[in-house]
Amino acid sequence: MESGSGEGISMDDYETLISTTDADLLKRCWRNEKAAPEILQYESSLVRRTAEQIQLMEETVEDLMNSGEDPLTVSLYQMDIDRTLFLLRSYLRTRLQKIEKFMLYIQKTADQWTRLSSQEQDYAKDSIKNLSQHFEQSVLSKLPDRYKSHLKQSDISEEDDMVPEPKLDAFVICRTRKFLGALPVDDSGEENPLDMYAGDIYAVRYKPIKLLVESGQLDLV
Repeated sequence: MESGSGEGISMDDYETLISTTDADLLKRCWRNEKAAPEILQYESSLVRRTAEQIQLMEETVEDLMNSGEDPLTVSLYQMDIDRTLFLLRSYLRTRLQKIEKFMLYIQKTADQWTRLSSQEQDYAKDSIKNLSQHFEQSVLSKLPDRYKSHLKQSDISEEDDMVPEPKLDAFVICRTRKFLGALPVDDSGEENPLDMYAGDIYAVRYKPIKLLVESGQLDLV
């Protein structure tokens, strides 16, 4: 149903709506986010388009119900909405779980921080504030001064050794989207380059391929 009018979306419009590639894009982003050890770039345009499509699809289903459309047909359209909603919610929930786990690391790493949406940044700030207050009230206030940092084990630590970081050397399963040729998959240089062919599946460390994932040349599975 178009905003501000009494006309509903036609069946042809609905078929066009659900035949877009955004559903496939969202599924790919969701899989990459779930499999990647670090948080990836927030797909703001895709999320916005998906939310708009869900709203239009819900209005279409309502119109079909009001027009007396066959309940089985309506239920099939509703299944499309439910699948899309599941993917969108799971994608956003997966990102929030990573923020909660790595919020201190994300905040102090500029590249990671810019990957968050403005709402996610606000959530991270509030979570860090609440965590710091909890540590201070429950533990740190009772310790000697040299142990009162929630980032370091003691004031002699040179790095923030109390901050969890994503394990970029973890193994992941990936599928190539095109022929990539011989690629080094080991930072140490001890392993020979791996020939990666289109459509093949590989088990490799995440760090050497992270840029290929970010550029869309590899999909995590």
